[in-house]
Amino acid sequence: MKKSSIDDFSYLLEGEKRESDEVSPLAKKSIFVLLTLFLVLFPHYAPYGNPPVEDPSIMQSIFNLYFFISNQTFGIVHEGGHGVCYILPCPQFLTVLNGTIFQIMFPAGIAYYYKKKLNYFVMWIGVYFTGFTIHNTAWYISTAHEGAILPANKSFLGVDAYHDFHYILNTLGLLAYDSAIASIVRVIAYGLMFLAIWKIYLLAFISHGSEQKSSHKVRAKRER
Repeated sequence: MKKSSIDDFSYLLEGEKRESDEVSPLAKKSIFVLLTLFLVLFPHYAPYGNPPVEDPSIMQSIFNLYFFISNQTFGIVHEGGHGVCYILPCPQFLTVLNGTIFQIMFPAGIAYYYKKKLNYFVMWIGVYFTGFTIHNTAWYISTAHEGAILPANKSFLGVDAYHDFHYILNTLGLLAYDSAIASIVRVIAYGLMFLAIWKIYLLAFISHGSEQKSSHKVRAKRER
């Protein structure tokens, strides 16, 4: 009997903690609107594969700033993946591939962390940005046929560098299919982003009522 009471009390504490971890309803709706607008405008303003365009608009400036920050962030993580294999005795193929693995696993790892915390709203934001960085990878794959050296103007480091996917696809005998592979990866990227937006919408607008009912049940159980 005593043990049961302790278990009930622990459940209530867990329920309260779960509620405290949740994002506020207004913040959820605002984040949904921002991420949806970004996804709608993304195909037009994404710089991947496009030559620089003189566009003085405020929207282009905002996207340019965002892509600069995101490219620096994911670029550091990408190079960190290579760096791990410079320290550890990795095979050359894994050393080259590990940059992309780290770049994708960084937001995916954040999504997994919040899944374990039962904060599904933030989890889906992590999934959204996993799709975003996979889209960047799709562009990188599409340029593999251009040569083994990535020009400084396309390189995160700002200097000529070895092209990861030229080496990877050439080693696998798939270099001639880089465009087709990039298209498949791009579809996966958009699929993840749209799935995440849909789930974020449900959590922001549909699930709020059910969350309130759950919290009422927790409080009712506490009063008993």
